[in-house]
Amino acid sequence: MHQFLNKQINYMVTSDEDELWGLTVTTVGHQVIEEGQEYPPENHPSEYYFNPEKGRVLNEYQLLYITNGNGIFDFGTLSKQSCFITEGKMFFLMPGVWHSYQPLPNSGWNEYWIGFKGPMIDRIVNEGFFINRPPVFTIGLNERIVDLYHKAIEIANEERAGYQQALSGIVMHIIGLMYYRDKTRDFQDEELIRKMEKAKVIMRESLYKSVSPEQIANELNISYSGFRRAFREFTGTSPLKYIIELKLNEAKRLLSNTAMTVKEIAYNLNFDNPDYFPVFFKKRTGLTPMEYRNSTGIRE
Repeated sequence: MHQFLNKQINYMVTSDEDELWGLTVTTVGHQVIEEGQEYPPENHPSEYYFNPEKGRVLNEYQLLYITNGNGIFDFGTLSKQSCFITEGKMFFLMPGVWHSYQPLPNSGWNEYWIGFKGPMIDRIVNEGFFINRPPVFTIGLNERIVDLYHKAIEIANEERAGYQQALSGIVMHIIGLMYYRDKTRDFQDEELIRKMEKAKVIMRESLYKSVSPEQIANELNISYSGFRRAFREFTGTSPLKYIIELKLNEAKRLLSNTAMTVKEIAYNLNFDNPDYFPVFFKKRTGLTPMEYRNSTGIRE
């Protein structure tokens, strides 16, 4: 991954003032584990790194979201329980509870996580919302939740004043969506929603790759015409237009937060014609890429 892309693993230090807010974030990240890759990778501090055979106990909460692949999650204080993890599962790690997890060797997986602690979440848990049930939630593939994780990573990278308070809001948003989607999962057309949500997640996670709607339809094992019709009904727009909109939003973010040149942005986001990108950008936003960048205070 190119250096201009924000780092995907963050461990934060909190101040006494941050802790007065009631909830602080300790870590947030995203990593792709390839088939057969050693797990966990050796890119974590000792207090987070663990041997999957021995497991670990944390002194904080964590929310882990799997968007691709399969694995095993073991947990329990007095007796070990095991859950088979598939894409669209989120598991809620509790402080003081032994656990271990890993992707299957022939699968790998995409994982997002965010760790946090504080009296705000202690009160919610103590009220009974997340006890007396397995800590695995079936929420399906949800682009909004993926975006929240990416936004948290972006904010953690910046580390500006007040960033802990912003991160705490994202944590509560993710918890609320997790709870809501798990509660309402039985009242929807699960198969259609699962495939359309998976399509949106594939698009979101493939911004720096060249992935076509036809390829996505093939991965979902449905015809392109059927996929295009269902996607339009589900989102109100075509798959191609949705991809372009995602790339445009990412281009805006890169213009605002990096010193990449306009050509680099167009090239790395795989726009069909990088030389035409400034014209396209102005048609969509009313500003040239450089005018947009200057309006955000970033200079090349």
